[in-house]
Amino acid sequence: MRLLVLGGTDFAGRAVAEEARDRGWDVTVFHRGEHPAPPGVTVLRGDRTAPGGLEALGRGEWDAVVDTWKSAPRVVRDSARLLSGRAGRYAFVSSRSVYTWPVPAGLGEDGPLVDGDPDAEATDYAADKRGAELAVEREFGDGRSLLVRAGLLLGPRENVGRLPWWLERTARGGPLLAPGPRDTPLQYVDARDMARWILDALESGLSGPYNMVGPPGHTTIGELLDACVAATGGRARLVWVGPETLAEAGVSGWEDLPIWCPPGGELHDAVHRADVSRALATGLRCRPVTETVADTWAAMRATGGH
Repeated sequence: MRLLVLGGTDFAGRAVAEEARDRGWDVTVFHRGEHPAPPGVTVLRGDRTAPGGLEALGRGEWDAVVDTWKSAPRVVRDSARLLSGRAGRYAFVSSRSVYTWPVPAGLGEDGPLVDGDPDAEATDYAADKRGAELAVEREFGDGRSLLVRAGLLLGPRENVGRLPWWLERTARGGPLLAPGPRDTPLQYVDARDMARWILDALESGLSGPYNMVGPPGHTTIGELLDACVAATGGRARLVWVGPETLAEAGVSGWEDLPIWCPPGGELHDAVHRADVSRALATGLRCRPVTETVADTWAAMRATGGH
Protein backbone atom coordinates (compact mmCIF):
# COMPACT_ATOMS: atom_id res chain seq x y z
CA MET A 1 0.00 0.00 0.00
CA ARG A 2 1.15 3.52 -0.81
CA LEU A 3 0.03 5.81 2.01
CA LEU A 4 0.12 9.59 2.28
CA VAL A 5 -0.18 11.01 5.80
CA LEU A 6 -0.97 14.70 6.00
CA GLY A 7 0.94 15.54 9.14
CA GLY A 8 2.41 12.28 10.34
CA THR A 9 4.99 13.63 12.77
CA ASP A 10 3.08 14.20 16.02
CA PHE A 11 0.86 11.91 18.14
CA ALA A 12 -2.06 10.42 16.16
CA GLY A 13 -0.64 11.07 12.71
CA ARG A 14 2.76 9.78 13.73
CA ALA A 15 1.18 6.61 15.12
CA VAL A 16 -0.42 6.01 11.71
CA ALA A 17 2.82 6.67 9.83
CA GLU A 18 4.88 4.40 12.09
CA GLU A 19 2.34 1.58 12.01
CA ALA A 20 2.14 1.71 8.21
CA ARG A 21 5.93 1.81 7.90
CA ASP A 22 6.25 -1.19 10.22
CA ARG A 23 3.80 -3.09 7.99
CA GLY A 24 6.10 -2.52 5.04
CA TRP A 25 3.89 0.08 3.37
CA ASP A 26 5.36 2.84 1.22
CA VAL A 27 4.72 5.86 3.46
CA THR A 28 4.94 9.53 2.58
CA VAL A 29 4.39 12.24 5.20
CA PHE A 30 3.60 15.82 4.24
CA HIS A 31 4.30 18.35 6.99
CA ARG A 32 5.63 21.80 7.86
CA GLY A 33 8.78 20.56 9.55
CA GLU A 34 7.90 21.48 13.13
CA HIS A 35 8.65 17.93 14.34
CA PRO A 36 11.07 15.31 12.99
CA ALA A 37 9.46 12.78 10.67
CA PRO A 38 9.56 9.10 11.61
CA PRO A 39 12.61 7.29 10.22
CA GLY A 40 11.99 5.24 7.11
CA VAL A 41 9.36 7.40 5.41
CA THR A 42 9.42 9.74 2.43
CA VAL A 43 9.15 13.38 3.47
CA LEU A 44 7.39 16.19 1.60
CA ARG A 45 7.36 19.71 3.03
CA GLY A 46 4.68 22.35 2.81
CA ASP A 47 2.30 24.56 4.76
CA ARG A 48 -1.32 23.71 3.99
CA THR A 49 -2.48 27.12 5.18
CA ALA A 50 -0.17 29.18 2.95
CA PRO A 51 -0.64 30.20 -0.69
CA GLY A 52 1.08 27.56 -2.81
CA GLY A 53 1.63 25.44 0.29
CA LEU A 54 0.40 22.25 -1.41
CA GLU A 55 2.87 22.45 -4.28
CA ALA A 56 4.79 19.37 -3.10
CA LEU A 57 1.58 17.33 -3.47
CA GLY A 58 1.08 18.36 -7.08
CA ARG A 59 2.30 15.00 -8.34
CA GLY A 60 2.31 11.44 -7.08
CA GLU A 61 -0.30 8.74 -6.52
CA TRP A 62 -1.34 6.95 -3.36
CA ASP A 63 -3.71 4.16 -2.44
CA ALA A 64 -4.92 6.09 0.60
CA VAL A 65 -4.61 9.36 2.49
CA VAL A 66 -4.89 9.87 6.27
CA ASP A 67 -5.59 13.41 7.49
CA THR A 68 -5.76 14.59 11.13
CA TRP A 69 -6.37 18.33 10.54
CA LYS A 70 -8.29 20.13 13.32
CA SER A 71 -8.82 23.70 12.17
CA ALA A 72 -10.28 25.46 9.09
CA PRO A 73 -12.30 23.01 6.96
CA ARG A 74 -11.23 24.76 3.75
CA VAL A 75 -7.71 23.38 4.33
CA VAL A 76 -9.05 19.82 4.18
CA ARG A 77 -11.21 20.80 1.18
CA ASP A 78 -8.17 22.02 -0.75
CA SER A 79 -6.11 18.92 0.05
CA ALA A 80 -8.93 16.50 -0.77
CA ARG A 81 -9.72 18.32 -4.03
CA LEU A 82 -6.08 18.22 -5.11
CA LEU A 83 -5.76 14.50 -4.34
CA SER A 84 -9.17 13.18 -5.38
CA GLY A 85 -7.95 11.96 -8.77
CA ARG A 86 -4.66 10.55 -7.51
CA ALA A 87 -5.59 8.80 -4.25
CA GLY A 88 -7.87 5.84 -3.78
CA ARG A 89 -9.37 6.56 -0.36
CA TYR A 90 -9.33 9.40 2.16
CA ALA A 91 -9.49 8.75 5.92
CA PHE A 92 -10.18 11.80 8.03
CA VAL A 93 -9.58 11.63 11.78
CA SER A 94 -12.55 13.59 13.05
CA SER A 95 -13.99 13.75 16.55
CA ARG A 96 -17.05 12.69 18.51
CA SER A 97 -17.40 16.42 19.17
CA VAL A 98 -19.32 16.59 15.87
CA TYR A 99 -22.44 15.29 17.67
CA THR A 100 -24.81 17.93 18.98
CA TRP A 101 -24.73 18.56 22.72
CA PRO A 102 -25.79 16.98 24.98
CA VAL A 103 -24.44 13.68 23.72
CA PRO A 104 -26.48 10.91 25.39
CA ALA A 105 -24.99 7.66 26.60
CA GLY A 106 -24.98 4.97 23.93
CA LEU A 107 -25.08 7.34 20.97
CA GLY A 108 -24.07 5.73 17.69
CA GLU A 109 -22.94 7.13 14.38
CA ASP A 110 -26.50 8.05 13.41
CA GLY A 111 -26.78 10.71 16.14
CA PRO A 112 -27.58 14.35 15.32
CA LEU A 113 -24.62 16.42 14.12
CA VAL A 114 -23.51 20.04 14.48
CA ASP A 115 -23.60 22.26 11.43
CA GLY A 116 -20.43 22.49 9.38
CA ASP A 117 -19.26 24.26 6.25
CA PRO A 118 -16.60 22.59 4.07
CA ASP A 119 -15.51 25.98 2.71
CA ALA A 120 -15.19 27.76 6.06
CA GLU A 121 -12.30 29.31 7.88
CA ALA A 122 -11.74 28.17 11.47
CA THR A 123 -14.69 28.74 13.81
CA ASP A 124 -14.88 26.25 16.67
CA TYR A 125 -13.52 22.74 17.05
CA ALA A 126 -16.78 20.83 16.54
CA ALA A 127 -17.91 22.85 13.52
CA ASP A 128 -14.41 22.68 12.02
CA LYS A 129 -14.27 18.89 12.30
CA ARG A 130 -17.78 18.53 10.85
CA GLY A 131 -16.98 20.91 8.01
CA ALA A 132 -13.88 18.89 7.20
CA GLU A 133 -15.94 15.68 7.14
CA LEU A 134 -18.25 17.29 4.59
CA ALA A 135 -15.28 18.44 2.53
CA VAL A 136 -13.88 14.91 2.33
CA GLU A 137 -17.25 13.44 1.38
CA ARG A 138 -17.78 16.10 -1.28
CA GLU A 139 -14.41 15.51 -2.94
CA PHE A 140 -14.08 11.73 -2.53
CA GLY A 141 -17.71 10.62 -2.33
CA ASP A 142 -19.30 8.43 0.31
CA GLY A 143 -17.72 5.22 -0.98
CA ARG A 144 -14.12 6.45 -0.73
CA SER A 145 -14.38 8.48 2.49
CA LEU A 146 -13.65 7.10 5.95
CA LEU A 147 -14.63 9.35 8.88
CA VAL A 148 -12.91 8.31 12.11
CA ARG A 149 -14.75 10.05 14.97
CA ALA A 150 -12.21 9.75 17.74
CA GLY A 151 -13.06 10.02 21.40
CA LEU A 152 -10.51 10.45 24.17
CA LEU A 153 -7.07 9.70 22.68
CA LEU A 154 -4.21 8.59 24.91
CA GLY A 155 -0.81 7.04 24.36
CA PRO A 156 2.85 7.93 23.73
CA ARG A 157 3.47 11.48 22.44
CA GLU A 158 0.07 12.69 23.62
CA ASN A 159 0.13 16.41 22.92
CA VAL A 160 -2.91 17.49 24.94
CA GLY A 161 -1.45 16.62 28.34
CA ARG A 162 -4.19 14.60 30.00
CA LEU A 163 -2.40 11.35 30.83
CA PRO A 164 0.95 13.17 31.18
CA TRP A 165 -0.65 15.36 33.87
CA TRP A 166 -1.39 12.32 36.02
CA LEU A 167 1.99 10.75 35.31
CA GLU A 168 3.88 13.90 36.28
CA ARG A 169 1.84 14.18 39.47
CA THR A 170 2.30 10.55 40.54
CA ALA A 171 6.03 10.83 39.80
CA ARG A 172 6.31 13.54 42.47
CA GLY A 173 5.02 11.11 45.07
CA GLY A 174 3.20 11.81 48.32
CA PRO A 175 -0.56 11.98 48.92
CA LEU A 176 -2.52 12.43 45.70
CA LEU A 177 -6.19 13.37 45.43
CA ALA A 178 -7.90 10.65 43.40
CA PRO A 179 -11.41 11.35 42.08
CA GLY A 180 -13.77 8.51 42.86
CA PRO A 181 -15.41 6.17 42.95
CA ARG A 182 -12.51 3.90 42.03
CA ASP A 183 -14.74 1.86 39.72
CA THR A 184 -15.84 4.86 37.61
CA PRO A 185 -15.65 3.50 34.03
CA LEU A 186 -13.46 5.23 31.45
CA GLN A 187 -13.60 5.07 27.67
CA TYR A 188 -10.59 6.02 25.55
CA VAL A 189 -8.47 4.66 22.73
CA ASP A 190 -4.70 4.36 22.48
CA ALA A 191 -3.63 6.26 19.35
CA ARG A 192 -1.65 3.21 18.22
CA ASP A 193 -4.75 1.01 18.36
CA MET A 194 -6.66 3.62 16.38
CA ALA A 195 -3.84 3.65 13.83
CA ARG A 196 -4.02 -0.12 13.40
CA TRP A 197 -7.77 0.02 12.90
CA ILE A 198 -7.51 2.83 10.33
CA LEU A 199 -4.97 0.95 8.23
CA ASP A 200 -6.98 -2.26 8.40
CA ALA A 201 -10.10 -0.30 7.41
CA LEU A 202 -8.35 1.28 4.43
CA GLU A 203 -7.11 -2.11 3.25
CA SER A 204 -10.57 -3.67 3.53
CA GLY A 205 -12.38 -0.74 1.90
CA LEU A 206 -14.49 0.50 4.80
CA SER A 207 -16.22 3.84 4.39
CA GLY A 208 -18.54 6.15 6.28
CA PRO A 209 -18.43 7.28 9.93
CA TYR A 210 -17.11 5.22 12.83
CA ASN A 211 -16.98 6.16 16.50
CA MET A 212 -13.36 5.48 17.43
CA VAL A 213 -12.85 4.81 21.10
CA GLY A 214 -12.49 1.68 23.18
CA PRO A 215 -15.42 -0.19 24.67
CA PRO A 216 -17.17 1.45 27.65
CA GLY A 217 -15.50 0.36 30.86
CA HIS A 218 -12.32 -0.83 29.12
CA THR A 219 -10.75 0.43 32.32
CA THR A 220 -11.66 2.44 35.41
CA ILE A 221 -10.20 5.55 37.01
CA GLY A 222 -8.82 3.30 39.75
CA GLU A 223 -7.03 1.02 37.31
CA LEU A 224 -5.67 4.02 35.38
CA LEU A 225 -4.27 5.75 38.46
CA ASP A 226 -2.88 2.51 39.87
CA ALA A 227 -1.05 2.07 36.57
CA CYS A 228 0.30 5.62 36.79
CA VAL A 229 1.61 5.02 40.31
CA ALA A 230 3.25 1.76 39.29
CA ALA A 231 4.82 3.18 36.12
CA THR A 232 6.35 6.15 37.93
CA GLY A 233 7.91 4.19 40.79
CA GLY A 234 5.15 3.76 43.35
CA ARG A 235 5.91 6.87 45.42
CA ALA A 236 2.43 8.40 45.24
CA ARG A 237 -0.35 7.45 47.67
CA LEU A 238 -3.87 7.73 46.25
CA VAL A 239 -6.40 9.46 48.52
CA TRP A 240 -9.87 8.76 47.16
CA VAL A 241 -12.44 11.54 47.28
CA GLY A 242 -16.05 11.23 46.14
CA PRO A 243 -17.61 13.40 43.42
CA GLU A 244 -19.93 15.18 45.88
CA THR A 245 -16.99 16.34 48.01
CA LEU A 246 -15.13 17.50 44.93
CA ALA A 247 -18.16 19.44 43.68
CA GLU A 248 -18.56 21.15 47.05
CA ALA A 249 -14.91 22.22 46.86
CA GLY A 250 -15.40 23.63 43.37
CA VAL A 251 -13.24 20.99 41.69
CA SER A 252 -14.55 19.95 38.29
CA GLY A 253 -13.94 16.86 36.26
CA TRP A 254 -12.13 16.93 32.92
CA GLU A 255 -10.69 20.46 33.29
CA ASP A 256 -9.34 20.32 36.86
CA LEU A 257 -8.82 16.56 36.93
CA PRO A 258 -8.08 15.35 33.38
CA ILE A 259 -9.80 12.24 31.96
CA TRP A 260 -12.18 11.80 34.93
CA CYS A 261 -15.79 12.99 34.85
CA PRO A 262 -18.35 12.55 37.64
CA PRO A 263 -20.21 9.29 36.93
CA GLY A 264 -23.86 9.64 35.99
CA GLY A 265 -23.43 13.19 34.74
CA GLU A 266 -23.91 14.68 31.30
CA LEU A 267 -20.19 14.97 30.62
CA HIS A 268 -19.45 11.39 31.65
CA ASP A 269 -22.24 10.14 29.38
CA ALA A 270 -20.80 12.12 26.47
CA VAL A 271 -17.14 11.20 26.95
CA HIS A 272 -17.15 7.72 28.44
CA ARG A 273 -20.32 5.96 27.26
CA ALA A 274 -20.28 6.00 23.45
CA ASP A 275 -21.61 3.19 21.29
CA VAL A 276 -18.57 1.74 19.49
CA SER A 277 -20.13 -1.47 18.25
CA ARG A 278 -19.34 -0.66 14.59
CA ALA A 279 -15.62 -0.23 15.28
CA LEU A 280 -15.46 -3.33 17.47
CA ALA A 281 -17.27 -5.39 14.85
CA THR A 282 -14.74 -4.31 12.22
CA GLY A 283 -11.66 -5.23 14.18
CA LEU A 284 -10.85 -2.58 16.80
CA ARG A 285 -8.78 -4.15 19.55
CA CYS A 286 -7.54 -2.22 22.58
CA ARG A 287 -4.40 -2.94 24.56
CA PRO A 288 -4.42 -2.99 28.40
CA VAL A 289 -4.35 0.35 30.19
CA THR A 290 -1.12 -0.67 31.92
CA GLU A 291 0.63 -0.81 28.55
CA THR A 292 -0.69 2.58 27.43
CA VAL A 293 0.37 4.19 30.71
CA ALA A 294 3.82 2.58 30.87
CA ASP A 295 4.62 3.40 27.25
CA THR A 296 3.46 7.00 27.66
CA TRP A 297 5.71 7.42 30.70
CA ALA A 298 8.65 5.85 28.87
CA ALA A 299 8.14 8.23 25.94
CA MET A 300 7.94 11.23 28.28
CA ARG A 301 11.22 10.31 29.93
CA ALA A 302 12.91 9.65 26.61
CA THR A 303 11.92 13.04 25.20
CA GLY A 304 12.45 15.05 28.36
CA GLY A 305 8.73 15.38 29.06
CA HIS A 306 9.40 14.93 32.77
